[in-house]
Amino acid sequence: MRDTDNMEAEMEYDDGEEEPSFSDPEDFVDDISDQELLGDVLRDKPQEADGIDSVVVVDNVPQVGPDRLEKLKNVIQKIFSKFGKITNDFYPVADGKTKGYIFLEYSAPSHAQEAVKNADGYKLDKQHTFRVNLFTDFDKYMSISDEWEAPEKQPFKDFGNLRHWMEDSDCRDQYSVIYDSGERTGIFANDVKEPIEVEERARWTETYVRWSPKGTYLATFHQRGIALWGGEKFKQIQRFSHQGVQLIDFSPCERYVVTFSPLMDTKDDPQAIIIWDVLTGQKKRGFHCESSAHWPIFKWSPDGKFFARMTQDTLSIYETPSMGLLDKKSLKINGIKVTLMQLPSRNEIRVRNLFNVVDCKLHWQKNGDYLCVKVDRTPKGTQGVVTNFEIFRMREKQVPVDVVEMKEGIIAFAWEPNGSKFAVLHGESPRINVSFYHVKNNGKIDLIKMFDKQQANSIFWSPQGQFLVLAGLRSMNGALAFVDTSDCTMMNIAEHYMASDVEWDPTGRYVVTSVSWWSHKVDNAFWLWTFQGRLLQKNNKERFCQLLWRPRPPSLLTQEQIKLIKKDLKKYSKIFEQKDRLSQSKASKELVDKRRTMMEDYRKYRERAMDMYNEQRPLRLELRGGVDTDELDSNVDDWEEETIEFFINEEIIPIGDL
Repeated sequence: MRDTDNMEAEMEYDDGEEEPSFSDPEDFVDDISDQELLGDVLRDKPQEADGIDSVVVVDNVPQVGPDRLEKLKNVIQKIFSKFGKITNDFYPVADGKTKGYIFLEYSAPSHAQEAVKNADGYKLDKQHTFRVNLFTDFDKYMSISDEWEAPEKQPFKDFGNLRHWMEDSDCRDQYSVIYDSGERTGIFANDVKEPIEVEERARWTETYVRWSPKGTYLATFHQRGIALWGGEKFKQIQRFSHQGVQLIDFSPCERYVVTFSPLMDTKDDPQAIIIWDVLTGQKKRGFHCESSAHWPIFKWSPDGKFFARMTQDTLSIYETPSMGLLDKKSLKINGIKVTLMQLPSRNEIRVRNLFNVVDCKLHWQKNGDYLCVKVDRTPKGTQGVVTNFEIFRMREKQVPVDVVEMKEGIIAFAWEPNGSKFAVLHGESPRINVSFYHVKNNGKIDLIKMFDKQQANSIFWSPQGQFLVLAGLRSMNGALAFVDTSDCTMMNIAEHYMASDVEWDPTGRYVVTSVSWWSHKVDNAFWLWTFQGRLLQKNNKERFCQLLWRPRPPSLLTQEQIKLIKKDLKKYSKIFEQKDRLSQSKASKELVDKRRTMMEDYRKYRERAMDMYNEQRPLRLELRGGVDTDELDSNVDDWEEETIEFFINEEIIPIGDL
């Protein structure tokens, strides 16, 4: 208070005294900016865009009259409310109709940005595809110069040749291996003698890895999301941020990747399943997911243009790249029936109703020539389950259906990838049988062969067909049977104790059996076999976890070119055989050279050790008081002779016996 009083006293002036001037001198220069002086105040200054940065403009909206306006508003509300709460909307009208564009205001600017990101390019129908922009962007667009300026050149990111492994002169396929309980991941090139390491890194992934369908990308899993790697040096190509991601799936064309995480899912912002654009890294759409028990959730068309999802009594088909529902509606499915439908026209090609069904599963043949519908039924008046395999001939007129009935329990079913045969494991242990069927062109399905009393619970066809492996995995101790289905002969019967996985290479020449540390804590290894069942390698990796072959993209050769190659196969085989012999002799020479090098290294090391030993002789004599212990017979004069006697044996002979 004292200081205040003094200040007030000093500011009191007499009437006759002139008041001092507080103005700046004429030559004064103010070098303090408003930001330095009032930074905290300016931060709270209202921005010019406040109030309109939550507004989006939607163009290419249908022009309707008053009678259809309410319906249009409901459609718009349904589409755009997914991105946030809409607080206001405005539909400009001229001549009794809407003008074809509308304004939507969201409760937050982030919701408006999400609407622009996901709804721009949304296909409402054949005539209307939305263009969505922020209202604040119009000032930017209006200020664009009429003179064209060349865009700024962006730096080129060279990821290398993404198909480089296809150019290997020896046509070696690659595979990924996770070992050391997941701490290390390696990429190897397959070779008959031993794997050739291509790349190896520590903690490359936190759980497991996955190849894309054509082998272009390697996906690794991390707590924060997914990373894609590729090129000759496996550089990081793309990242997708999805906290707690557990599962992924690629579209067949590799343009999209689907990720699943049980975390962060909300009613207004679905985050459980996200579809990403592989090339741009952008999120295309999110979906809710109640359960991931049946992964993958989506089934893709081979060209990646459509994907479908099945829920209770509803089939939803979506189209890319808009990620919108095909024809803006799902299909209601009442009861159980099989419907073959053509897309995008939705024409029904074949419908088959099913009755008394306990379970139903679909099995497509790889080329799409056949469809098997496995139907488990309970016939009237019985308590048992009967299985019917209903075979749809997709290439024939009106899609005829043949039925194969089995009264035994079904363990496994598998189509031949490039053929018209299928195999079925049926029965109960220890009487498990395997049956081979052939779908003929005359409308019949013939049983080719049945092997009884098989130790198998899985069927693994070669990717090229004809050959397969019957495997008794895990509880069946790794029993293996190699079968040639052309004449149904057992080429070999073997065992890989406690095997947990079987993986064919893309060519069908080799097959790998493995014992994963994830399922069994001992004997972790992977073994390489020929398609005939001849064991080539036993690769023991410490705490081995996973092996996955790198897929190959489809051949660029035409069917005519492939036929020509098969016709001249004998000519090519001679060249390959000569190359194999050279490779073997080269390998033998390399082994001899390697051993010679090792022997020479050992000789040089021994010479260095002897030189050091001789140089240290004076030091040894000094430490041992002049006693030379280098020779066994040294210092004979200092020896002392001592005689030691000890009892060996005693034998008593009675005199009377002499």
